Amino acid sequence: MRLYMSYRLTLSAEAAAAKAGFSTASAYRIEADPRLPSQKQAPRGRRRPDPLAAYWDAEIEPILKAAPGIRAVGVLEELRRRHPDLNPNIRRTLERRITAWRAFNGPERDVIFRQEHEPGRLGLSDFTDAGVLGITIAGASLDHRLYHFRLAFSGFAHAHVVLGGESFVALAEGLQNALWALGGVPREHRSDSLSAAFRNLAIDAREDITQRYEQLMQHYGMVATRNNAGIAHENGSIESAHGHLKQALEDALLLRGTRDFADLDA
Repeated sequence: MRLYMSYRLTLSAEAAAAKAGFSTASAYRIEADPRLPSQKQAPRGRRRPDPLAAYWDAEIEPILKAAPGIRAVGVLEELRRRHPDLNPNIRRTLERRITAWRAFNGPERDVIFRQEHEPGRLGLSDFTDAGVLGITIAGASLDHRLYHFRLAFSGFAHAHVVLGGESFVALAEGLQNALWALGGVPREHRSDSLSAAFRNLAIDAREDITQRYEQLMQHYGMVATRNNAGIAHENGSIESAHGHLKQALEDALLLRGTRDFADLDA
């Protein structure tokens, strides 16, 4: 039909139909009604009575308001307890209706906008506890974590072993090693609020670390940004990668056959 309409701009109906490969009669039908077949179909109405009409306002909606977390099957069981003759085959209809009702009347949800990352813009730093790997040195448990750097667009990643807790020194050393391995710098560097590095520090020491961090960013020409405290999904580009990193290490340890090492260098 689209081909016919393009020919019809310069040709007669008969000639356009011939070039488009269908009959003149079809061309006349299109001339009389140029709508697409899908546009001519009338909306399908309900083919059977609404099985929930008698119960929705008086019973189902009050249940949903009183018990917001209840499952659709729980609502159906309660309805059948009250009305034993109710057909159990209405379950799918009930589930769809409850889903639609909750979309408009349920509790508000956090709105998360998907981020579109562009090449070279964002690098992220974070620490992750590696205790789950169960690594030991000569039988003694190794207390360590990993500094993890990742580019949001390409997925380039660098990990740096940190003995002990999080600190500005560990962040600076890990970040510089990552940038040297990368051979460049992103325009923006994002980290968490550095609360772990600030823990148990006096105000003067906190201000000193903040200043040193800003100077480090200026040295590499990066804009420093931080996540809001307690909002985990803001660092999702690296938080989810922690699991992949530790799973790769887990695979390597399983292949090695033991999690115990003779010394730290090993």
